[in-house]
Amino acid sequence: MQKIKSLMTRQGLKSPQESMTDLSPVESARIPSKEELREMREQPADPQEEQDIINSIEEIYFSGDSFDMVQHELEKLPPELDLQELEEYRDKLKKQQAAVSKKVADLILEKQPSYVKELERVTSLQTNLQLAAVICTNARRQLSFAKEGFTEASLGLLANQRRRQLLTGLLKSLRTIKTLQRTDVRLSEMLEEEDYPGAIQLCLECQKAASTFKHYSCISELNSKLQDTLEQIEEQLDVALSKTCKHFDVTHYNKVQLAYALLGKTQHITTDSYIPCLTDLCKALWEVMLSYHRTMQWHEEHDKEEVKPATDGSSTSGSDEPIFDRSYVKKKLQHGLTRIWQDVQLKVKAYLLGTDMSSFKYDDFIFVLDIISRLMQVGEEFCGSRSEVLQESIKKQSVNYFKNYHRTRLEELRMFLENETWELCPVKSNFSIAQLHEFKFMGQSRSPSVSPSKQATSLVQADTTLFEQYLQGGNPFEMQIDSKEDETDDVLGSNGYESDELEKSVYQDYDSDSDVPEELKRDYVDEQTGDIPVKSVSRDTLRSRKKSDYSLNKLNAPILTNTTLNVIRLVGKYMQMMNILRPIAFDVIHCMSQLFDYYLYAVYTFFGRNDMYESSGLGLISSRLRTTLNRIQESLIDMEAAAETGSSHGASEERKEKVPSPHLSQLVVLTDGGTLYGLAERVVATESLVFLAEQFDFLQSHLDTVIPAAKKPFLQQFYSQTVSTASELRKPIYWIVAAKAIEYEQMLFLMAGVKWDIKEIMSQHNVYVDVLLKEFEQFHKRLGDVSRLVRIPLPVSNVLWEQCIRLANRTLVEGYANVKKCSNEGRALMQLDFQQFLMKLEKLTDIRPIPDKEFVETYIKAYYLTENDMEQFIKNHREYSMKQLTNLVNVCLGSHINKKARQKLLAAIDDIDRPKR
Repeated sequence: MQKIKSLMTRQGLKSPQESMTDLSPVESARIPSKEELREMREQPADPQEEQDIINSIEEIYFSGDSFDMVQHELEKLPPELDLQELEEYRDKLKKQQAAVSKKVADLILEKQPSYVKELERVTSLQTNLQLAAVICTNARRQLSFAKEGFTEASLGLLANQRRRQLLTGLLKSLRTIKTLQRTDVRLSEMLEEEDYPGAIQLCLECQKAASTFKHYSCISELNSKLQDTLEQIEEQLDVALSKTCKHFDVTHYNKVQLAYALLGKTQHITTDSYIPCLTDLCKALWEVMLSYHRTMQWHEEHDKEEVKPATDGSSTSGSDEPIFDRSYVKKKLQHGLTRIWQDVQLKVKAYLLGTDMSSFKYDDFIFVLDIISRLMQVGEEFCGSRSEVLQESIKKQSVNYFKNYHRTRLEELRMFLENETWELCPVKSNFSIAQLHEFKFMGQSRSPSVSPSKQATSLVQADTTLFEQYLQGGNPFEMQIDSKEDETDDVLGSNGYESDELEKSVYQDYDSDSDVPEELKRDYVDEQTGDIPVKSVSRDTLRSRKKSDYSLNKLNAPILTNTTLNVIRLVGKYMQMMNILRPIAFDVIHCMSQLFDYYLYAVYTFFGRNDMYESSGLGLISSRLRTTLNRIQESLIDMEAAAETGSSHGASEERKEKVPSPHLSQLVVLTDGGTLYGLAERVVATESLVFLAEQFDFLQSHLDTVIPAAKKPFLQQFYSQTVSTASELRKPIYWIVAAKAIEYEQMLFLMAGVKWDIKEIMSQHNVYVDVLLKEFEQFHKRLGDVSRLVRIPLPVSNVLWEQCIRLANRTLVEGYANVKKCSNEGRALMQLDFQQFLMKLEKLTDIRPIPDKEFVETYIKAYYLTENDMEQFIKNHREYSMKQLTNLVNVCLGSHINKKARQKLLAAIDDIDRPKR
């Protein structure tokens, strides 16, 4: 306690007892004396009792420092004072004061160690601060000495050194500028010495230096002067190059080539200027050939005029010499035709092969082909040449261009397919590929660069040669690419409908009186035969057809996507090139087949690939289709691309000709039962492939006329093995929908709960039949919902219904094969259930006959067969599984087949199954 008091004294604090002496008389009257406090501390007290006393103190005593307790107590006194009550109340206050004082004293004692520890930390901090103040004072004194004795002098030296460096740099810049100002003199000397590389190098270095000092005003004029000098050097370089035509000097030519390399102009013809230069070259050569042609024409006309006087007998004996001269001149001129045309071909060949045209745009390359085609026409009329040199040159460029172009288009097709959402592309109902700009060449007599507006003129002039047409003026190579108006295709429809009224009718209910447009009432088209009945179809007929035809309220516009349309346009471009350049016809047709192959493979991969095909037993993929898919995968699909992990090794040449397998867009959802597992997308994809196959069929006759005879077997195999298999993809693609649209497993569960060993014939069918029929009704309704989004052609709906019915019938047989015990009455109940199912099903669909109807009936009736007939049944009906046949034998045991016969029949079943194992 003495230590605490000493610390409190050092800090100017007072003990509680000392503080009490400083209180006012009123406040001291309320505080117990030292003796009272000592007595209270000495007296043992109950802690709970003390806490109760503290709790009994009024809340106002704990409010704040400004509270006047004396005034508060005086205000509480009653008007009439009672001494005894006042003494009792005073004792109460004393007890409360004593309890609070004791509590405070206890708290002070409790916190004493912490207080002492914290006080020590404060003292230590005060000492450290005093030491830090001394250190700072000394540091400031030393810094002041350093500033006065060292910094000012040193910084002065550094400032002078910096100023010296700046002036040195300025002097160097001024010397460089002075040198640049005198450069033109040196450049002139180097040009006179024909040191073109040195002059160009010096000029380029000066331009680089001038750009460094462009912040000086005197350099801006120098920079423009150097650019003029560089252009002057380039002009002199062209003159120097022309000198090599008369005299070739190795040293001189090396300087010229090196100079062009420094200028970056070793490629003299740029891509942008290639076609204009080619056109100008052909124009100039045309003028030469036209002049030669006119020269020959003049001699022919002059010879005719000289021959006329000789016919009247006025010729003299010396007339043989002029005739000899005319014959000599004619021979010379005829010989010159071939020589001139050969020179023309060689010049154009050098121009054609001097540039890599693989990166040209398609329209530009077609225009080049058209120019060369026109030039070969000129050659044929000029001297009867077939222009083998030009044909070989343009063939090389075409093969090189087409390989690169086709590889790019395949990658582009993969990108389109991977981003395709398989939504319907609205086109008019009368859409035909002949309406597309890319196929208009098929109705023209010459190359596709001739616009339809010019076609009439070309037909009128078909009987005249180019030399006769342009004898008096003009040039056959003054051709212009068709305007964009000629390339506009009016093939898109309004959301796939011909009118707004028809579009509204699509969303009306099938049973309403206005569900069929007037166009279809008057002119119904049968989708199977394509015939148009003479009489309008009655409403009853339309209603009867609604059971399986979900497209009656839409016109039969083709089902295709944007990707399909792009592929068709691409085929048209390929055929344009093939039409101009027949020697590469097979290469083009082979690439066209790859476009179709890749589209077919993508549709199969996206919508038709499933591992349950083999187990279904329905023969969904024919051997021809499976062979086609395997061939496409081996020859066109790069299966290693998916397994690569960014390897730096380049792909082999064989792999460069292949394309990675496409992936279905994540926007296409095929797992939602509400949309019949993406049926709309499946219909658009599959039927767009069928439509594409139809367009290839349309083009077959044209392709057959241009492909070489030795390659025709390839074309025939492509059509018979690939194009014709497009419609076969319907079965595997729509089977996936059929397999998920009906709850077949639920049927097996319900059939397992039926009692089949009954003793009396039932007249009421089982509940599972109603449940199955309800599933089909729901399927019928959902097909109608999907048909509002996209037209479902009759062949598609027939395939869907056929697959669902087949799966349902096979589920019924599987359910009957799970029966453990069955009586004759039970078999009769099976027949009753199946007949009820058929009767109700025929009201939902008009497919006749019902698929796999005999499959179910034959299995039910097999229960009644004798032993010998049963054995023959097992051998003849291999469409049933081993389990189904075994169950049939086991159920018949005890009724009309004994155990010995059972063993014999089971052995026969095992013999049938043994070759499969």
